[in-house]
Amino acid sequence: MIEWIKSKSPAKAQFIFAHGAGAGSDSEFMQQMAQLIAAHDIDVGLFDFEYMQIAKQTNKRRPPDRAPKLLDYFAHILTFTQPNLPLFIGGKSMGGRMASMLVSEERVTMSTISGVLAFGYPFHPPGKPDKLRIDHFGNIACPFMVLQGERDTFGTRDELTQMQLDKRPDFVWLADGDHSLKPRKRSGFTELGNVQTAAEHAAGFIKQHI
Repeated sequence: MIEWIKSKSPAKAQFIFAHGAGAGSDSEFMQQMAQLIAAHDIDVGLFDFEYMQIAKQTNKRRPPDRAPKLLDYFAHILTFTQPNLPLFIGGKSMGGRMASMLVSEERVTMSTISGVLAFGYPFHPPGKPDKLRIDHFGNIACPFMVLQGERDTFGTRDELTQMQLDKRPDFVWLADGDHSLKPRKRSGFTELGNVQTAAEHAAGFIKQHI
């Protein structure tokens, strides 16, 4: 149900980390980020949404389920967390959006979730800046951090700096990063450097809000 990437030292918190729409919990980004966060005394739990489980079983790509079904499954996953550790949730792209929606709804007891982390939040579909996915932001009562590439086509730094948000997340900007935090070679920055920076900020956020 949950694949745990365990801290080598006694964990101070747990982070349930949901995947994006097109790649599951075994993707390079998810595994690498989980390992880097776990190095900061945080147990990281990975899982696949049901549509992704079927896609892997049949070896055929499938579109994500509708949000209500994704949210129901995410809430179900949280019943398998470690009861004695502070709980944080989040995800990559769609997974981060679902985590932020989950804490904005009454289906989860807010007192049980200490914060939300979104890596590459999909503020809008690429090329459609008018179709925003932020209506629930005002209902997010817990701390909320977005780790976003500066060039992310789902929401660039230039766009988001000027955007009016009902609840403004703490933003961490990854230099010249795209939706997967990857910079252009000519920028002088590296993908590994951005991923490591994001993991350090994520771990710092978790420790700050324990």
